[in-house]
Amino acid sequence: MRGRAAGPVGLIALVVIGALTWVGLNVGGGDQDEAASPTTSAAPPPLSSPSSARTQLDTLVVKGRSPKTGYERSEFGQAWTDDVNVPDGHNGCDTRNDILRRDLSAITVKPGSRGCVVLSGVLVDPYSGKTIDFLRGEKTSPAVQIDHVVAMSDAWQKGAAQWDEAKRTDFANDPTNLQATDGPTNQQKGNGDTATWLPPNKTYRCTYVSRQIDVKARYGLWVTAAEKDAMAKVLTTC
Repeated sequence: MRGRAAGPVGLIALVVIGALTWVGLNVGGGDQDEAASPTTSAAPPPLSSPSSARTQLDTLVVKGRSPKTGYERSEFGQAWTDDVNVPDGHNGCDTRNDILRRDLSAITVKPGSRGCVVLSGVLVDPYSGKTIDFLRGEKTSPAVQIDHVVAMSDAWQKGAAQWDEAKRTDFANDPTNLQATDGPTNQQKGNGDTATWLPPNKTYRCTYVSRQIDVKARYGLWVTAAEKDAMAKVLTTC
């Protein structure tokens, strides 16, 4: 009698325990990782037409370049920090990988990085027109670099030296001012402005100059007379 009564009770208990275990595993499993994954990186905002860019250019203050005294990369905060108040900030992924995910195609990501760290991908570089196969690694990562469309040193000499650290850090990580590009081409640019450097790919120059104007207007940076003339000259070809 006792054995027959205990059988159904034991079976019910095992079913209940099994169901609770299944629920517990699913609650603590992949859904949490998925929720913690960084959001898809935002594309740069739509650019104004060339005529609008010319109008915006006329709103920028024109004056001489200030001394570079005091400029250090560290003045713009920790490199590629996620702790910024710009698009993609606080998404759980560093800025460099945000831009790689945005600008590369056919990407693969590192397992366990919540979809953040890009291991490989293909960049069609707007600056040079080259197609570059990116592979993450100490010797291979520099093949694709992240350019500040308005260079930090240029910004420092045209208004950013007066900003607080928070604004400079936001500027250095703002995706509207960042572009994945060919490493050697980025090195050739250095800290140049439009008066001293333009992308070798002439078909991208209108977009490049329009992006510089947009960033300088957003952040209240000025331009030199030579820089404004060079920008205006490019826009006449658009």
